[in-house]
Amino acid sequence: MVETKAAWKRIIARALEGYAAEKGVAAPMPAADAIVLERPPTSELGDFGFPMFPYAKLLRSAPALVAQAVARIVERDPAAARLGGAAAEGPYLNVRLARPAVVAEVLARAGSPAWGRGSALRGKKVMVEFSSPNTNKPLHLGHLRNNVLGESLSRIMSAAGAEVRKIDHFNDRGVHICKSMLAYQAYGEGRTPADEGLKGDHFVGKYYVLFNKLMEEDPKAEEKAQELLVRWEAGDAEVRALWQRMKDWVIGGIKETYARTLVSFDLYDYESDTYQLGVDSVLSGLEKGVFYRNEDGSVWADFEDINLDKKVFLRKDGTSLYITQDIGTAIARHEDWPYDRLIYVVANEQAYHFKILFETLRRLGYAWAADLHHLAYGMVNLPSGRMKTREGTVVDADDLIDELASIAAKEIEAKGREDAVGDSRAVSDRIALGALHYYLLQTGPMKDMLYDPEQSLSFTGDTGPYIQYMGARASSIIRKHLAGEGNAVKGDPDPGLLASDADWELVKQIAALPEAVDSSASAMEPSIMAAYLHDLATAFSAWYRDNPVLNNPDADLAASRIELVKAVKASFEAACALVCVPFLEAM
Repeated sequence: MVETKAAWKRIIARALEGYAAEKGVAAPMPAADAIVLERPPTSELGDFGFPMFPYAKLLRSAPALVAQAVARIVERDPAAARLGGAAAEGPYLNVRLARPAVVAEVLARAGSPAWGRGSALRGKKVMVEFSSPNTNKPLHLGHLRNNVLGESLSRIMSAAGAEVRKIDHFNDRGVHICKSMLAYQAYGEGRTPADEGLKGDHFVGKYYVLFNKLMEEDPKAEEKAQELLVRWEAGDAEVRALWQRMKDWVIGGIKETYARTLVSFDLYDYESDTYQLGVDSVLSGLEKGVFYRNEDGSVWADFEDINLDKKVFLRKDGTSLYITQDIGTAIARHEDWPYDRLIYVVANEQAYHFKILFETLRRLGYAWAADLHHLAYGMVNLPSGRMKTREGTVVDADDLIDELASIAAKEIEAKGREDAVGDSRAVSDRIALGALHYYLLQTGPMKDMLYDPEQSLSFTGDTGPYIQYMGARASSIIRKHLAGEGNAVKGDPDPGLLASDADWELVKQIAALPEAVDSSASAMEPSIMAAYLHDLATAFSAWYRDNPVLNNPDADLAASRIELVKAVKASFEAACALVCVPFLEAM
């Protein structure tokens, strides 16, 4: 459909030039890619339309007269005759496509391995940083939104033609890390995660919480944690050894959660590796007047000229802050892999931080600072009392997924579907992820949201399980056909038979996938892909209800509709993968 629309834009561009020549208008007409294309409010008006308002002034004619003239010229264009027909409707030129040709093209493309790919970012190099957890506690609900946003956006941008590198930047140094180390020294007694049967991230997280107890017992605990950081930055061997041990425990546990939630990375980097480059860059900028030293020895910069505040970059004891290491990390990344865009997927509460970071890099002379983007997202919470929480306030990611999978397993058991789905435990996990990921992506990232587990697991409505169920239904039809069931096995497929309005609406929905990919990638908005999936599921459900497939009395029509169902399935599989919703063959 993308190619068909492009062809029609070229036809309209030629027609506008023809009309301009007739009227003796010397002003240049818009190029084909600048022609505005819209979807009519009802399918009765056509498959798409071209408003003539933008060209009326250039052509010194009323929009309706331009539409009539363009329609007259289009009628003589051989390319238009092959692609369908056009008619003036007031100030619009509405196009009705030649259905058999488009259906044949869509079915052929949907059957190719490259189906679901766009081209909006072809040739671009995009780096996406997301997750970026601390190495002192497990992932929580906020990380789950971050992770699926980053993973989905990366997949969508790759599908739109970009070369994508996914980065997980572990925050593995700082006072917060030293607090868990200090608590472990006080209470750990040399125990390991295996000793207590805990994932490594949960084990270390327990000691981060225990630091509160340590502060009650030792009034100097905060001061000791800062001293531990100074020793760490000085390279103290004993401190570094404990730090590495606890860090490995946490990262091992977090990677287990990544694997379970279908999240992966091309590169892991660590604050500890780049903070020194950040310190050196700040000290170099200090010499150039980008920063200034305060009376207590700390290093600052003043951003009041762009309506921001002053910001500290080095503490008085010389230790660095988040902003310092972020400077070093950005520089190191561009030196290693010069990108066209670097996207930071970080909560909107850090918007100020990234304004300062991007402006600082610009002041340091890095032109590529203009290619940095903060993809901010809002907070996500649960209704109180719905799920277990760890630490009393934070919803633990592993606990949440376990609970969702448990609910899904009970639903499978209640419906007596254990034999049909096969490995019910694995399927329950996939339904849980489908429910969670779709729910977290269907809302634009900037909005705060309330995650309702029960609603997300519904098999009806705008939910992940509903999407999965529709995909499984398409798979079931194909499976039965391959097993020799139904009248379709006796017929020969013919795209020309898929000419009814119902068939056509479903074909158009299938054909919209590459455009949805490009729109989602360009807008950096995975919710566009989620909306596409819901529209496809709704269209397929309505079509399947009213249009028999396997047992259609017309064998050739049945065989043709099997090909349409195959295209539906291929579209579900491609689009589900882009929003991290596991595709299920059976539910």
